[in-house]
Amino acid sequence: MALVPASSPGHESRRTAYVNARLFDPASSRNEVGGLVVDQGVIADIGKQVTEEQSADTEVINCQGQLLIPGLIDMLVFTGEPGFEHRETLATASDAAAAGGVTTIVCKPNTKPVIDEVAIVDFLERRARDTAKVNVHSMAALTRNLAGEEITEIGLLKAAGAVAFSDGPRSIKSASVFRRLLAYAGDFDALIVHHVEDEDLAGNGVMNDGEAAMRLGLPGISDAAEVIALERDIRLVELTSARYHAAQISCAKSVEVIRAAKSRGLPVTCGVCANHLVLNEHDIGTYRTFFKLSPPLRSEDDRLALVQGLADGTIDVIVSNHDPQDTDGKRRPFAEAAFGAVGLETLLAASLILYHEGMVGLDRIISALSCTPAQILGLPTGRLTTGAPADFALLDLGMPWVLDVETLKSKCQNTAFEGRKLQGRIMTTVVAGRSVYQYEASD
Repeated sequence: MALVPASSPGHESRRTAYVNARLFDPASSRNEVGGLVVDQGVIADIGKQVTEEQSADTEVINCQGQLLIPGLIDMLVFTGEPGFEHRETLATASDAAAAGGVTTIVCKPNTKPVIDEVAIVDFLERRARDTAKVNVHSMAALTRNLAGEEITEIGLLKAAGAVAFSDGPRSIKSASVFRRLLAYAGDFDALIVHHVEDEDLAGNGVMNDGEAAMRLGLPGISDAAEVIALERDIRLVELTSARYHAAQISCAKSVEVIRAAKSRGLPVTCGVCANHLVLNEHDIGTYRTFFKLSPPLRSEDDRLALVQGLADGTIDVIVSNHDPQDTDGKRRPFAEAAFGAVGLETLLAASLILYHEGMVGLDRIISALSCTPAQILGLPTGRLTTGAPADFALLDLGMPWVLDVETLKSKCQNTAFEGRKLQGRIMTTVVAGRSVYQYEASD
């Protein structure tokens, strides 16, 4: 279903009215038929009063009843640049993001060189301005070279533009270092995003520890590796009162830990990968390496606990953990294959499986992908309100489609949803008032 211009297109700075849309904004509890006016990259007007009867200098686009939602924010994206451009670049990652309705991505710091200096944050911002279609923010390293020892200059990195701090896919092993880091970050009100996994307990595991792993003859990773690391972090947050975000949780016990921490009023939030909400350990089947993820896919009971945690607000955000891996990394025996899957283009569609199955409300899903991550990161996006950046997407909520890996915008095709039947497709993505993606039937 294509958009219908009601007047001839103008230049990008021209006022544009998107009319006959279903405006859906969890931040303001808005759910109504109406329109939205874009002027100079921001939302100039929104509501039932925005119709086709606009002034002569306004381009009018008929949305034909499609859902108009805030642009999505993905807090956990590996972009590959600098150093791993063979896997992904800022340009290709932003293409994939736009196709998935994601208007803001936050880059993980495990690049080469690591994002642990102001100069690298500056480089990424300049590079993104030159090559990316969507908003790009950096997540700077917690420790030098991700080594878990020497703390980075958090204050300077935040001033340079880093929106959060993480050691990417690595956990900080030393409790003493992590306590000092939390205390230091607290001085700057910096957000700490941590990968919760005890490396010693995880060992050489490659999937969830359980019967499925035994049947496949593969070494497992116990959920204790995650829960123990998370419990330690929470105790240290109690000592320091620093803002803390668990990058991903994957099991029922972790949901309970987060729920208990929030009940005590601690400044704790957490994310969950869309993959873990709709897939479980049995999807690995006969050693399918595209399902080798970190943290690993857990049991069905764990998956259902994650879904319930999202539904009741214990889990704050949904992420893609977009992690492109080339053929050399994935076309190997399961135990030797690289961890990770691409996810920017399937982030929303995969999450909508829960809505279509009646497990989670649409408002919870969209808020976990827009206004909640914006609030956690301190960004002005993720909401549809006058004066906010004009970052939004048009969604055909009922459109069925099958994922063809050949159509993926990412450089790599290691998706866990290859050939999957999905429902709900992004038709248009707009960033700062500029259309950056338009669905075509050939996509």
